[in-house]
Amino acid sequence: MTERLIAKDLLKIRAVFFRPDEPFTWASGIKSPVYCDNRLTLTAPEVRNDVENALARTVREHYPDAEVLMGTSTAGIAHAAIVGHLLGMPMGYVRSGAKDHGRKNQIEGRLLPGQKVVVIEDLISTGGSVIEVVNVLREAGAEVLGVASIFTYGMKKGLERLESARVKNISLTNFDVIAEVAAEEGYIRAEDIERLIAFRNNPSDESWIK
Repeated sequence: MTERLIAKDLLKIRAVFFRPDEPFTWASGIKSPVYCDNRLTLTAPEVRNDVENALARTVREHYPDAEVLMGTSTAGIAHAAIVGHLLGMPMGYVRSGAKDHGRKNQIEGRLLPGQKVVVIEDLISTGGSVIEVVNVLREAGAEVLGVASIFTYGMKKGLERLESARVKNISLTNFDVIAEVAAEEGYIRAEDIERLIAFRNNPSDESWIK
């Protein structure tokens, strides 16, 4: 099953790393039992192969009408390029803001009005950043079919935001599956799963720490 394979891969290279007893602190100040850096997949060829092939399958199966792939800046760019190569499709990326020089592009790569686009993203948490990318593409006249991402937290806020913005997302794996695999393989204790899910359900409630 793809979800479990990718979960094992991400855990193996510590792209997803659980530390419920020594929480990480996010920029927002929220304490988190998990650290996620999917950029590490790029420097692990076997894992990278699993991830890119799974993303390519996701685009073929869920977005068969896709004409262009667009990566999110910066984490999604390399994945969009590799998947575009595997599928023989054009790709580009969307900057976090328009350039202040040259043609002042925010969308890099050729994109024609009406083209069907799939956004390639590495991580979905609250959904805000990927929705911004989708909105930029829609404003440029693209038909955004949806998002293909490596990992999602499955947070309620993120799911609600995506639904409200009419953005479909298909992730290779998710927080619940990775927590389950992490317990099975000894990265965390089985009793930690309940605490991790409590964090996922409400990140601002820090009662799971105790």
